[in-house]
Amino acid sequence: MPRTRKVGASGKYGVRYGKRIKDRWIAVHVVQKQRHKCPRCMKPSLRRESAGIWSCRKCGLKVAGKAYKPS
Repeated sequence: MPRTRKVGASGKYGVRYGKRIKDRWIAVHVVQKQRHKCPRCMKPSLRRESAGIWSCRKCGLKVAGKAYKPS
């Protein structure tokens, strides 16, 4: 898709909402979707299940954290 080359995943919104809001959305989206290390097994396999709930795909640990980062 050529229209998402510069704006990344926020290109799905097209011309709606403006650049500043899409830039903020990209910053949150990138942090949320990246791989995070599990505190128990130390493998980068922690994924977000829902807001504030993170689970490890390797060892099955569930952790409560922030909405966009497990911190």
